[in-house]
Amino acid sequence: MAEIRIDALLPQEMATRVEYLGVRKAEMPFLKMFMLAVLAGAFIALGAIFATTVSAGSMTVTASGGETAYTTGFPYGFNRLLTGLVFSLGLILVVVGGAELFTGNNLIVMAWANGKVTGRALLRNWAIVYVGNFVGSIGTVILMFFTKQYTFGSNSVGIAALKIGVAKVEFGFLQAVALGILCNALVCLAVWLTFSARSVIDKIAAIIFPITAFVAAGFEHSIANMYFIPYALFIKFFDPAYIATVGDKVAHLDKLTWKAFVLNNLIPVTIGNIIGGAVLVAAVYWAIFLRPGKD
Repeated sequence: MAEIRIDALLPQEMATRVEYLGVRKAEMPFLKMFMLAVLAGAFIALGAIFATTVSAGSMTVTASGGETAYTTGFPYGFNRLLTGLVFSLGLILVVVGGAELFTGNNLIVMAWANGKVTGRALLRNWAIVYVGNFVGSIGTVILMFFTKQYTFGSNSVGIAALKIGVAKVEFGFLQAVALGILCNALVCLAVWLTFSARSVIDKIAAIIFPITAFVAAGFEHSIANMYFIPYALFIKFFDPAYIATVGDKVAHLDKLTWKAFVLNNLIPVTIGNIIGGAVLVAAVYWAIFLRPGKD
């Protein structure tokens, strides 16, 4: 009779499972892979919507003695904690609902390093999933724009969305890479931890703290930014009447452009995400648990 275990899988078993699933992901047919990637882009965007809404209206600006004074409903750290907590919805939907996320798929490197997946198959998966994530994110941006949800809360949701977009395109290249590295190290650790899970509740519990940590700390996730920044851009360029109303409440709005989105954020953050996920997590765990002759 087979032994029934309710304990979480041990790291060695987790590594074997990641390798097995990495092979399955790399061999997935194009259409299925792409559709699951579109879903993942939309799922992460839903987490971003939740986070933007929760963070809205957390800061008011008042003039004091000719200077600008800032007051918040919650302390900065607590507000970031709440924002990160609700953003966890995105990866929960990806992992439990089943979808293909580029940043999480950096873990396929464990199967590649052991020769179970070719370099071509690895890059094929990353390319298809990355494009699919973008399609899902932009599709959600378009739908959300037409809801005009950004006008809710006396325009506070839209102001928050614009501020988030502006902040994300003001990073220097190296800073964005570093923020991307730390972000995907935590994202891939969250996915890694779910491989120890025996139940849905286990998976959710494993996801929440690493994802909350990366958002609270202000790290950068390329797929989330495929929603955050384009959403702000849509508001800026396709609702000039709204911008005329709230534009004075968002500093440096002129810096929010499609070019800045790609060059200042998407490219360096993607590079950082690959380093953080593929090197700092996947390669390290491969070396510890799967490398030939490791014992």
